[in-house]
Amino acid sequence: MNSVKPYTLFTDHDIYLFKEGSHYKLYDKFGAHSVEKDGSEGVYFSVWAPNAKRVSVIGNFNSWNPSEHLLFPRWDGSGIWEGFIAGLTWGTLYKYAVETAAGEMLEKSDPYALSWEQNLQAASLISTTWYEWNDKDWLADRWKKNSLKAPVSVYELHLGSWVRTDDHPDDYPNYRNIAEKLVPYVKEMGFTHVEFMPVMEYPYDPSWGYQITGFFAATSRFGSPQDLMFLIDELHQNDIGVILDWVPSHFPGDANGLHRFDGSYLYEHEDPRKGFHPDWKSYIFNYGRNEVKSFLISNAMFWLERYHADGLRVDAVTSMLHLDYSRNEGEWEPNIYGDNVNLEAKAFLQDFNTAVYKEFGDNIITIAEESSDFPMLTKPVHDGGVGFGMKWMMGWMHDTLNYFKKDPIERKFYHHKLTFASMYMYNENYMMPLSHDEVVHGKASLIYKMHGDEWQKFANLRALYVYMFTHPGAKLLFMGDEFAQTGEWNFTRSLDWHLLQYPVHKGLQTLVKDLNHLYKNEKAFYENQFDSSGFEWVEADDQENSVYIYLRKGKKEVDVLMVILNLTPRVLDYTIGVPAGSQWNVVFNSDDEKYAGSGVRADIFKEEEENYKGYQKTISINLPPLSGIVLRKKEIQSQKKTINKDKSKK
Repeated sequence: MNSVKPYTLFTDHDIYLFKEGSHYKLYDKFGAHSVEKDGSEGVYFSVWAPNAKRVSVIGNFNSWNPSEHLLFPRWDGSGIWEGFIAGLTWGTLYKYAVETAAGEMLEKSDPYALSWEQNLQAASLISTTWYEWNDKDWLADRWKKNSLKAPVSVYELHLGSWVRTDDHPDDYPNYRNIAEKLVPYVKEMGFTHVEFMPVMEYPYDPSWGYQITGFFAATSRFGSPQDLMFLIDELHQNDIGVILDWVPSHFPGDANGLHRFDGSYLYEHEDPRKGFHPDWKSYIFNYGRNEVKSFLISNAMFWLERYHADGLRVDAVTSMLHLDYSRNEGEWEPNIYGDNVNLEAKAFLQDFNTAVYKEFGDNIITIAEESSDFPMLTKPVHDGGVGFGMKWMMGWMHDTLNYFKKDPIERKFYHHKLTFASMYMYNENYMMPLSHDEVVHGKASLIYKMHGDEWQKFANLRALYVYMFTHPGAKLLFMGDEFAQTGEWNFTRSLDWHLLQYPVHKGLQTLVKDLNHLYKNEKAFYENQFDSSGFEWVEADDQENSVYIYLRKGKKEVDVLMVILNLTPRVLDYTIGVPAGSQWNVVFNSDDEKYAGSGVRADIFKEEEENYKGYQKTISINLPPLSGIVLRKKEIQSQKKTINKDKSKK
């Protein structure tokens, strides 16, 4: 057996912070690090396994022999095992052989490994995250793009099924090949950000990446860490932000993963009422254990720092915050106050948000996927909130899709499904999601959720998108929905890009592109998107006609837009009350022929100075069927003169 002497990257202060739960850069310490020791180049290994009897490094360099290269326990009681092995280089395969207190021998991949093999036994690879970035300009100004005062329109995608080459339809695309097509497409479509479904290493393709085993490893099914960095770098150089799905809620029970890592319940909660997820048959992190909290927050920091991610969308927050999530009576235990809030998980999320915003400020954004009415998710931690930047507006999504499934004849009975969101839309900072979850598992694609024949389905979906892009809040659209993918999303194959040869699909894609640019170019749509001063109902109660009218307002008086939705297949001549002296121009019509609409013009055919529903003037406008139109308030001459006169006085 070769002798390996202890060698460490840890200081006493590191150990103190780790045990306290406040070391947030553990990836600089744990794992496999190339170092030089006593004149020899090699690799320093360290792993946390406090209940192990013995730990060694096994790999293709020692024929996987657990007796060859032992690690040594630190003297400080931290539970960390460490050691140095000379001569190892990048690309070497390794695992930890962990002998438990009961004498069981486990083979575990490195929780901090930067890359993993692609097979069921998945060993770790000695790797690096060194990369020569070219996104300095983006990083310097990205706070403007992630600001709550900025337009945020997110294109959500699954890297393995966005596009695959015709000559290799069953092969995974490489991150660099994806970049060649994805970057110009997202830029042309006008999305401000992409959101990648999990890119951390996962063993089971049907999990879509949500059953993670390698939390610090970019999945090697699409290439190397540097290949993923190239993709992110290219997006940044083209003014596109990158949000990563992050899953601190659970992990699978794979033999080489975190489950019973040293023979004990180390990362997961020992009590199955808190530690086992009944829906996903996976294991829940022990948020009350300080070392686990350091692991998870370090993982968040890692992707934000090493991979230059601009945000993290935190998956399954509802399951984290509720002790009774998906559990029957008797299957969960109330907290010390007798209710169902997981206080340890809440405290962890508060610490996570505090830590990443302290480190990165407004350069990043955290987004909660949370479907309950848990209070103050996007309020500051110092005010008792959980500290997220945004929250998915799941209630809006469910109400909206349910409404658009209805026959227009019946919509008057469900009219306030579309107005209800205005009752709570400023309680949190909301992102409006039409995500992957809505187009799988028999739910049908978005286009087939719409009511009616083909013409009505496309008209409905166009109107829905107008409603979404003009409603207060950030936006998220899943890949394929921008051109009305007809089949449900299938993670094993490419999107149906051939549909773009048909005018209705191409027209819808053009509409989404134009809506993105309208959203980004009109301050009224984003400057006050999280402030009640940015929205005003003009007509919320015309259920007989299924017409909705509202104003969106920017900071300046001249930045005002009016949105009108006619959600029946009838053409209407409609009278609207407006402020005295105001003038309006139609700037967008979803029924335009370039969107494969019927081509009915939305013309203002009459203006009168008369009192109407509290306004001093009316305009009469032609409303196309199943349409969304946008009007811009013109700066009238008297206002211009006043402004110029004020300037001359100065």
